Amino acid sequence: MMTDAPFATEAEAMRHAMVVSQLRPNAVNDPRVVAAMARVPREDFLPVPLRTLAYRDRPLPLGDGRYANLPEATGRLLTEAKIQPGDDALLIGAGGGYTAALLAALAGKVVAVESDPALLAIARPALADFANVALVEGALTAGAPDHAPYTLIVIDGAVEQVPPALIDQLVPGGRLVTGIVDRGVTRLALGIRTAGGFGLTDFADVACAVLPGFARPREFAF
Repeated sequence: MMTDAPFATEAEAMRHAMVVSQLRPNAVNDPRVVAAMARVPREDFLPVPLRTLAYRDRPLPLGDGRYANLPEATGRLLTEAKIQPGDDALLIGAGGGYTAALLAALAGKVVAVESDPALLAIARPALADFANVALVEGALTAGAPDHAPYTLIVIDGAVEQVPPALIDQLVPGGRLVTGIVDRGVTRLALGIRTAGGFGLTDFADVACAVLPGFARPREFAF
């Protein structure tokens, strides 16, 4: 039977609109990233009251100072990471599990770290069928050293600083993508661990949800 509706559900239509209006015009141009974001139902990884808002181009409040990142920001981070099928990836800030599900389609193995019990309660069932994802409860700043080393670290949010404990879990040549908070402005950045150390290079000025707990120590003023 023919139907005039190109999408089976309203959520599918909104997902398509996200790809067309938020991702493709904003340099989310890795075909594998676009395909994953077009396929994975973001609403399944959010608290029930937020599911109708899943594809809005703004951070979604998750409680206790946490926000779901903007689709554009997550898409830009995953695009710049140049993820390979053999990557061992560490995700910091798993939230309800959405970005872990995207990484599961792009990388070889994914370790997703989350500290919030309420978000873990969403992520555990949502990720239950993803065989290559390990969900770890713990401090976001500590990462998951028991599963290290990693070839890629994705911090799905903006931080003031990347803790040395996370950098130490990268292999030499490993990549790290993150949002950075600089004087109230968020940017996206890429870093590579080398024999000489680690540094971040900004690649886009993009609104990005801030992850609490990564504040730079404040200096005393006399």
